[in-house]
Amino acid sequence: MREIVLAGNPNTGKSSLFNVLTGSYEYVGNWAGVTVEKKVGQLKEGKGQLIDLPGLYSLNPLSHDEEVASRFLLNDSLDCILNVVDASQIERNLNLTMQLLEYGKPVVIALNMMDVAKQRGMEIDVKRLSELLDVSVIPVVARSGKGCDVLLRTITEDTDNSFGNICEKNHYISYGEVLEKAFAELTAKLPEQICSPRWMAVQFLEGNPVVRAVLEDVIDAEWLAQFYHSTEQSVRETYGVSQLSHYIRNKRSEYIKEIVAQCLTRTKEGRSTLTERIDRVVTNKYLGIPIFLLFMYVAFKLTFEWLGVPLSDMVDGFINGPLKNITEQLLNSVGATSFIKSMIFDGVFAGVGGVLVFVPQILILFLIISFIEDSGYMARIASVMDRLMEAVSLNGKAFIPMIIGFGCNVPGIMAARTIEQPKERLLTIILSPLMSCSARLSVYSLFVGIFFKSNQALIVLSLYVMGIVLALLLAKLFSSTILKQQESMFVVELPPYRIPQWKTLVRSTWDKGKGFIRKAGTFIFGGSVMIWLLSYMGPGGFDVPMNESFLAMIGKGVGYLLTPLGFGTWQAGASLITGFFAKEVVVSTMSIIYAAPDTQALQDLLAGQFTALQAYAFMAFILLYVPCLATVGVIRKETMSARWTWFSVLYSLVIAYSISLAIVTIGRAFGF
Repeated sequence: MREIVLAGNPNTGKSSLFNVLTGSYEYVGNWAGVTVEKKVGQLKEGKGQLIDLPGLYSLNPLSHDEEVASRFLLNDSLDCILNVVDASQIERNLNLTMQLLEYGKPVVIALNMMDVAKQRGMEIDVKRLSELLDVSVIPVVARSGKGCDVLLRTITEDTDNSFGNICEKNHYISYGEVLEKAFAELTAKLPEQICSPRWMAVQFLEGNPVVRAVLEDVIDAEWLAQFYHSTEQSVRETYGVSQLSHYIRNKRSEYIKEIVAQCLTRTKEGRSTLTERIDRVVTNKYLGIPIFLLFMYVAFKLTFEWLGVPLSDMVDGFINGPLKNITEQLLNSVGATSFIKSMIFDGVFAGVGGVLVFVPQILILFLIISFIEDSGYMARIASVMDRLMEAVSLNGKAFIPMIIGFGCNVPGIMAARTIEQPKERLLTIILSPLMSCSARLSVYSLFVGIFFKSNQALIVLSLYVMGIVLALLLAKLFSSTILKQQESMFVVELPPYRIPQWKTLVRSTWDKGKGFIRKAGTFIFGGSVMIWLLSYMGPGGFDVPMNESFLAMIGKGVGYLLTPLGFGTWQAGASLITGFFAKEVVVSTMSIIYAAPDTQALQDLLAGQFTALQAYAFMAFILLYVPCLATVGVIRKETMSARWTWFSVLYSLVIAYSISLAIVTIGRAFGF
């Protein structure tokens, strides 16, 4: 089966093109770093496999995701490279293109975003570009699918007819006599089975660590080091350039400028684009952060008041009305025992149903997050936050995983792979769980609907901001103590603003939300039954009073420790223990413990158990205490360290206890 690799700079439309060519759906966002590891899909009509690599600016990796791409190209077989180039940023994108051409594999160029280039007054002579590069260049608009049929035919037909030996076709740039001699000397030492030895030589002298590691397996490392330094010395003496890598990149840039000059014509100059005019406001150093906070406030208004509550009430009415009545009739007709009825109504309906009623609010928030991603505003948020992040020894790129964590901490932590500096990446990973994910949203919805009816959006916004502020303060603390690091440079792509397509928004929202619904039907279902059994049984046998159940015994020990926080009951303790497995289970546990027939009944019962101050402290504890089981697992995977995983769990528990205690203490001092 043909193996075709999809490669290109971040934010060039690779994921959109992947979806069109395979007929499948992968996560699409108008910001850098959507694909953080390779994805594989079947081309339409079964004409081969399309492998979507992470976005990369160069084959010389600076970040983990770029390293994934470089290692794949070195270690895996492939028949063709489909290089996606942003036509509106053609000169910059061709830097990667030239490296792919030097690599020696057959290349087809998908010249994407032709519509954006045209809007900017750029006319590209596609035929001339194809002649200069000696490859097929196909103009496309991936978002609408324009030109993609021609592209599909090109990559499959070319694979059949003209590729032949995949190591034969190379596109060379002349780097000058000194380097050409060095390339010849190094390639002469390489084994015959090495594909594209000249490319290996170029990348080695440019400083590619992945290529260096490969070469050190076949050539003496001491000789390689001496060869590198002598070559750099020769370049310095001959061309007056201080660093060898800079010289290679400059020669490549000069070559690219010559190509662009021959195929690009600008039809209009000097007019500022709509993107530039919007950016003057939303990225303003004074207005940027207030605009972001206002945007989030409106988002929470939509989620909790304007749209979310009425829709949640409808779902609650259906689950605890018609669905419950039909289930009861069915159980009566088959002669179900009281044990089965109690498990289904007091366990499943109370537990799973208590979570499902908040699905509309969660989907609305996911829809808004998808809009932020696809419109191009995500990258602006990172840009706006860069100054603030820099003050705590991070940069704006680290804020992108944190924003993704608003949906779920797991993909947010995985998105930290795009961060180049290892310690900065580690710091982002251990701080990302402080971002309030959608699972916590069900807890917020429950409590703000009881104690903060007139200010629901403001209260929830304060919790999100609390997580961000604490993450920034802890970043400063950790980076100046246990994770001292070098300064890093912030570079992020600012894509043009686009009006998101409804089809894309709906698919993206569903892709995020289905995980929550699937969890309700599996993990929360099983958890609800287990929690009910623990509440049904006790040392005294079955069907014991709730206060004498195993669940109460488990919760009492934790509740005692929570007494200084204002919610030291066994019910709260038991809910927090089960919440470690998934934060949604906190609501399921409370519904079962309080035997609430519906959400309104649960809210009425909780109104007598908490004050507004205690409720806010409890929500803050839910926000900050130990990450859920899935998040702990991905921290372990991404850090490859049990020590840092335990550190993430323990420090968050200490922070949660300290902040909740401070909220209660200060609140009582002011008479709340």
